[in-house]
Amino acid sequence: MQDVATATGRVRGSEALSGVHVWRGIPYAAPPVGLLRWRAPQPVRPWGGTRDALHFGPDFPQVPNPASRADSMSEDCLYLNLWAPADATSGSLPVMLWFHGGGFVAGSGADARCDGALLAQREQVVVVSFNYRSGVFGYLAHPMLSRESAQGVSGNYGLLDQLAALRWVADNIAGFGGDPSCVTTFGVSAGSASIALLLTAPAAEGLFQRAILHSPGTARPLASLEAAEAAGAAVNPDLDALRALSADDVLALTPRLNPTVRSLTGPRVLRPIRDGVVIREDERPVFLEGRLHRMPLIIGTNLDEGSLLTRAWPVKTAADNLALLQANFPRELERAAALYGAANHADAKTGIAAAFADTQFNYGARLLLRAMTGVGMPCWRYLFTRRRPGRSRGPDHGDEMGYPFGEIAQGRNREPEPFDDTDRKVSEAMMSTWAAFAKTADPNPPTCKRWPHYDAKPPGVHLEFGDDIRIGTEALADRLDFLEYYYAGAPGASNVEDEPA
Repeated sequence: MQDVATATGRVRGSEALSGVHVWRGIPYAAPPVGLLRWRAPQPVRPWGGTRDALHFGPDFPQVPNPASRADSMSEDCLYLNLWAPADATSGSLPVMLWFHGGGFVAGSGADARCDGALLAQREQVVVVSFNYRSGVFGYLAHPMLSRESAQGVSGNYGLLDQLAALRWVADNIAGFGGDPSCVTTFGVSAGSASIALLLTAPAAEGLFQRAILHSPGTARPLASLEAAEAAGAAVNPDLDALRALSADDVLALTPRLNPTVRSLTGPRVLRPIRDGVVIREDERPVFLEGRLHRMPLIIGTNLDEGSLLTRAWPVKTAADNLALLQANFPRELERAAALYGAANHADAKTGIAAAFADTQFNYGARLLLRAMTGVGMPCWRYLFTRRRPGRSRGPDHGDEMGYPFGEIAQGRNREPEPFDDTDRKVSEAMMSTWAAFAKTADPNPPTCKRWPHYDAKPPGVHLEFGDDIRIGTEALADRLDFLEYYYAGAPGASNVEDEPA
C-alpha cells in the first residue's frame, strides 16, 4: 500500500515501523508564493507518474524549531504527512488529524514529539499531520489585500489552509485506509484554538465528526477585520512593497504585530480574526447560544498553563502585577487583584501566570465544554498534572504533547528526557483513550470504563492524567466565574482592540 493514488497523482511512501507505512510531504495546496502570498490556498497542480513522499515538506518561515524534522523553511510549506497500518483496507479505519500549535507564529507538522507511527501501529488508526501558514504569512490583514479579494476580506489564510487540509482528507484518505466519515481533529494550543474556531465556521461543517482539544485558546475576543487591516497598513500601506519583501524580511515584521506582553482580555491581530466570512463573530456568543457544529469533544488543560508563557514578561514587583491587572480589568481591579494580585514581590509573576492561564485557556475550555454539553453532545474533560522526574514545576503548557503519540522519549531538543514508568503508563492511557474516542466517540476503551461525561453543573468532573490516573473535580470555579461575569459585560470590561507593539 506504499504506492497510493490521490486526486492529483500517485504518491509513494515508505515503512515507518513494522506494519506501518508513512507518506511525508504530500502537497495539499499549491505553493503560496509570489502572487499567491497572502491569498487563499489554491488547488495543487496534478503531476504525472508517481511522486516520492519520503521527506517532510518545509516549515513556514519562523524562529527555528529544534523539535522539527523538516530540512528547511520556505513559504512553499503546504504539505501533510500520513501514517497508516500497512494492511488497512480502503476506507476502513478512523482518521486522527493533528493540528500543530505554536502561538499562531510558529509550529510544524514535522514535530518529532507528534510523530504518528506508534499511534497508528498500536491503535490501528490513520494519523495525519500538516503545516499551515502562521505569523505574518498566515494572518496579515491589509486593506489592499481585502480590496483584491472577491469577498472583500483578508487575513485568516492559516484557517483557510486548515480547511483545505480537511478537504484533502475528505477527498483522498480512503485510499490510505482512512474512513472520511470518521475524522477526529486533535491539536494543541493554537492548533486546538483553530479547531474551536472551526466549530463556529460554516465552511467546516461536516469535515470532521469529533475533536480533542489540548489547551485550546478559545472564547477570547477576536480582532475585527477593520482593526487587523489598520494594523497591517501601519506596517506598510504599500502592498506591492510588502509583496516584494523576501521571506526573511516578512518574518522580521512579526514583532510589530505580535507584542511580547499580550492583552489578557483584548484581541490580537496576528491570529484568526472576525473577517465576516470564515469567522463571522466571536466564539463566546456562538457557544453560549449553542450555534456551533455539534459533535463529541475531549477538552483538557495542563496544571500550569501560564508560567512558561509569561516567563519573559517584565513583571517583577507587586506594583507591576497591579498595573497589568489594571490594564486588563478596568473598574474591576479590586476583584481581579483578589484573585490574581500579589501580596509581595515574590508572588507578582505567579499571579499574572494564573491570570494568563485562565484568560487564555481555562475559561475557554470550560465555556466550550458547557456549550457542547448544553446541546446534548457527550464531552469529557481532562487535566494533565504529570510532572516529569527531576522537575520542580509544571507541567507547563504543551508538556503533554508527546504522550498521546507514544513519543515521550523524544524531547524538545531531540534529546532523551528523564521519563520513567509512570510517564509510560500515562502515555499508554492517553493513546488508548484518544484512539477509543476516535473509533467510537467514547474515550473509555472496552477494558476501562472510568472516565465519566463532563457535567456542566458544578463541580465539573474530569480525568486527571498525573502520577495516578484518577477522577477529579474543578478547582478554579471562583476565578472562571469572575471571567464569565467580566466578559458578560461587567462595568469597565474592555473591548478595545490590541495595538501592535
